[in-house]
Amino acid sequence: MNNVPSPPSSRWTSRRVAWCLFVGMVLVYNSNGRETPTYDSQPTKFAARELALYGRLTLDKVVARAPDYGRRAAFQRDRHGRYRSAYSVVPSLEAAALGAVLHATRLVDLRAPLAPGLIAKLTASLLTAASVALVFAALARPFGIQAALLVALGLGLGTNLWPLASGTLWQLETVCVGLALALFAWLRPSDTLRTRWVIAGAIGVALAAAARPQTAPMAAVLLTGLVARIGLRRASSAVAVVAAAAAVLMAFQWWWFGDVLGATSALQAQNLEAHAVTGTLNPRPWIGAAGLLVSPNRGLVVFSPVVLVAIVGIGRMWRVPADHGERWWTAAALVEFAAYACYSMWWGGHTYGPRYMVDALIPLTPAAALGVKWVKVRQWRRIAASILLALSVVVAATGAFCYPHDQWNADPDVDVHHERLWDCRDLQIVRCWRKGPSPQNFNLFDRAAIRQVQP
Repeated sequence: MNNVPSPPSSRWTSRRVAWCLFVGMVLVYNSNGRETPTYDSQPTKFAARELALYGRLTLDKVVARAPDYGRRAAFQRDRHGRYRSAYSVVPSLEAAALGAVLHATRLVDLRAPLAPGLIAKLTASLLTAASVALVFAALARPFGIQAALLVALGLGLGTNLWPLASGTLWQLETVCVGLALALFAWLRPSDTLRTRWVIAGAIGVALAAAARPQTAPMAAVLLTGLVARIGLRRASSAVAVVAAAAAVLMAFQWWWFGDVLGATSALQAQNLEAHAVTGTLNPRPWIGAAGLLVSPNRGLVVFSPVVLVAIVGIGRMWRVPADHGERWWTAAALVEFAAYACYSMWWGGHTYGPRYMVDALIPLTPAAALGVKWVKVRQWRRIAASILLALSVVVAATGAFCYPHDQWNADPDVDVHHERLWDCRDLQIVRCWRKGPSPQNFNLFDRAAIRQVQP
């Protein structure tokens, strides 16, 4: 790693590359022209529209217009009898901010039929693209521009950041941008971590954890690492920011649902039956760990084989100097992986590939940069890594343009027939190829996404 401060010309080049990455990723992520609607994301996008238009987060009007929504677990009644999203409010606030600006400038009429989907897609794609750019900027300092660019391209185009995180509002986009902001702020030598960077990183960690409480193990590891690196006194502001964000979120959830965890308990109880499991904890966590990595229909290595470069980097992480806090990020990724392996519904329900492992991708990027350094030494390694990257991009693009038209999750229901997770004869990727592109592709390029339809 390079511990010498970068010259001004190098920093300027890094900024330009980061902006180019951001713009390029936004274009790629929106090239399919559609939101990837999911069972879980619908209340989030409708709450965003309701907040931007009417200043409310309740969904009673939405359910009145489409009563079937009221029977979904993701739409929960609060203790006052109003319908709300069962998930974190944070992604709704982000999308509402963007929606309000577009509506106020008359670029988009949020009353248009497809406007909620458009706002969800734009918000998710912008935040995910920003994540890729921030990761590049963070890694360019210690690892160099070339290694950082290769990691950023692999992350943005060769993983589920493309088909899932950028597709709609199901918290993944917020986790990614929050952790990427923290990586950019905290991946520095301890003696250069000024207060503004400490606080900026804490905002990122708080954003990720508030959007998706399942990332709390990672947040705890990262905060512990910060305290270990710079001491409790200097890190106290970061701890305070994260604690304050958690307190505010839990206060609102208690007010709405009478529980500091919001609707999580009710949602979890319904999910146990829907996913045909008997408890939240996985009695065989080794099966979950293997599934998250190598399941033919959920494994990270299967859907993003380029991640093998990061796995190589994990093995090297403790054998080289690491004065930017890289090891704490690797430890955070490993802890999150272990947490999901212990979760009885480790496969993530109806999705494309390893949805839960998206949470760990940003913390894995320092290890991936080390892996890139290792790859560059030998020609055969470069060839192998190039093949892995190409395969990863093809698989990610398949998800972006074909899922969920494949209907693999529902035919038959994978939440009931768990053996399908290991079925090599009916691969989700192959079924996507057979079924072809989704008929919803490019539907957001329609006037109905930005204007009301005239009778």
